[in-house]
Amino acid sequence: MRLVFVGPPGAGKGTQAENIVRDYGLFHLSTGDALRAAVKAKTPIGLEAEKYMNAGALVPDEVVIGVVVERLDEAKSGCLLDGFPRTIAQAEALDKILAEKNSPLDVVIELAVPDDELFTRLASRGRADDNPDVIKQRLVAYHTQTEPLVDYYTKSGILKKIDAVGTIEEVYAKIKKVLDEYK
Repeated sequence: MRLVFVGPPGAGKGTQAENIVRDYGLFHLSTGDALRAAVKAKTPIGLEAEKYMNAGALVPDEVVIGVVVERLDEAKSGCLLDGFPRTIAQAEALDKILAEKNSPLDVVIELAVPDDELFTRLASRGRADDNPDVIKQRLVAYHTQTEPLVDYYTKSGILKKIDAVGTIEEVYAKIKKVLDEYK
């Protein structure tokens, strides 16, 4: 099974990814972790990513895609992509890569949470970057850059929307119900 999580910051993607990886035996490909691993391993693409990361800049699509491609080969029993794709361009590149491997995405799960609930969740985490101004910026960035993926994957017929308000267990039960269709 190959799946992607889409959802705003604070929707619970990381928490739910841990449950899915544990219960379904999938390879968890977190873009942030993959970038850091490539930098640490000093791969050519990692060295390129490091330049942007050290400057505090966003890593360009072609570099992020290169890191994802390097890691996809490790995903023999299926994978959960977390933090990728974030843009339509990245989604189109991923579709092309997976088509070349004859292994398209099975499902995209959107974790939907209203902004007021996200704001409350993020503000209560206590992280340094979870102050009100940064939270607002992150939500605006999500709505402008990543939310268009919902339409993109709806059109391809593989998007499943999950109401991600509730306890971790309640939300996971909803996700599990969807994933069990793909076992």
